[in-house]
Amino acid sequence: MRKLAGSLAPLLLLVVTAASAQSAQEVVRYKIPNSDFPISAAVEVPAGKATVYVSGNVPPVVDAKAPKDSVAAYGDTKTQTIGVLTAIEKQLKSMHLSMGNVVKMQVFLVGDESHGGRMDFAGFMAGYTQFFGTKEQPKLPARSAFQIAALGNPGYRVEIEVVAVRP
Repeated sequence: MRKLAGSLAPLLLLVVTAASAQSAQEVVRYKIPNSDFPISAAVEVPAGKATVYVSGNVPPVVDAKAPKDSVAAYGDTKTQTIGVLTAIEKQLKSMHLSMGNVVKMQVFLVGDESHGGRMDFAGFMAGYTQFFGTKEQPKLPARSAFQIAALGNPGYRVEIEVVAVRP
């Protein structure tokens, strides 16, 4: 039995070394060719990294005096985006992660009456770019943004879910 274990030692060392090299690989973020738009065209996550799926977050109340089912209670799209991303950032920090660990984002935007029933994408981007593509946090996720008919509360204009990778 000792002879068998001794002959397996080099193989075990090779397996452990290969696993260490694999886990040392970094997440690769592919830029959109010829673009400075602040998202990644794709993000490649190497084997061995843990993924964290963060449920959709909706905006916090910014005006407690406004009716709870009104846009006034939650603010415009930019305000809601900042509120949602702040909540996601706080949740990630509680898990020892940061916005730089986000590799995928899905954004759900409700049409805005003040924009002719269309989503306020510019408002969303004004909030988003405070968290992604900055000097402090240059890592960009792959991202999709959708206009949807409604969210659970008529005052919500934004819901965001993310996938993060543990380094």
